[in-house]
Amino acid sequence: MPIHYEKDGHIVTITIDCPEQRNSLDLEHFGQLADSWVRFRDDDGAYVAILTGVGDVYCVGADLKRFIPIVTERADRLGAGESRETVEGSRYTMAHSLVAVLRDGATLPDGTEFKLYKPVVAAINGICAAGGLEMMWNTDLRVCADTAWFQLAEPRRGLFPGGGSTVHSVRQLSWCNAMEVLLLADRISAERAYEMGLVNRVVPRAEVLPEARRLADTICLNGPLAVRACKQSAKESTFLPLKDALVNEMSFSGA
Repeated sequence: MPIHYEKDGHIVTITIDCPEQRNSLDLEHFGQLADSWVRFRDDDGAYVAILTGVGDVYCVGADLKRFIPIVTERADRLGAGESRETVEGSRYTMAHSLVAVLRDGATLPDGTEFKLYKPVVAAINGICAAGGLEMMWNTDLRVCADTAWFQLAEPRRGLFPGGGSTVHSVRQLSWCNAMEVLLLADRISAERAYEMGLVNRVVPRAEVLPEARRLADTICLNGPLAVRACKQSAKESTFLPLKDALVNEMSFSGA
């Protein structure tokens, strides 16, 4: 299976293993990845997840050779009057795509919204581009190899970089750094990513997973419910005025 799910103690490692496609994903693989996040969310014994890839590529997003024909075929069928239920009969639907449900608010096949307040560590072993970077915005701590680089190249092709990049970048980076990512559409080195606050650690390639594991182990020293409450409060406060965010925070402390 191209998406591996391994649990060791309270830590889950999810690995994208599609080296022949440079760790790009088609709809089925996006679905497998989405299923992994739901599995992690629903396992009370899983406290922290690490997301990584094989080889020298973290993830470059969608496998366009496989992805675009499927999307086009589905759009044609919808345009011809077929019902959405028929067209999206497979459990691997467009709802699973883009950021593979790691994004809060993504709609699951059962119609519910996906929420994840457990921490996620990105172990960026290599190239992180397009949908790979879009997934990374939704992680909490980030370790990257000194040989890794990042890029949202869609504007180079006259395309809009969706998947939350124009939203998350300006919330996570300073305005000018966000615009550097979005408007230049150029490669960003590991060193530059660290300077702009895109990642927490830059380490030699062989140390990426061990360092990610060290961060995960440290998180596991803390109370899991307290950790989840911290993340939930922080995420919810992003979209609230200061006064309302402070009131929301008080609901977690029991004050």
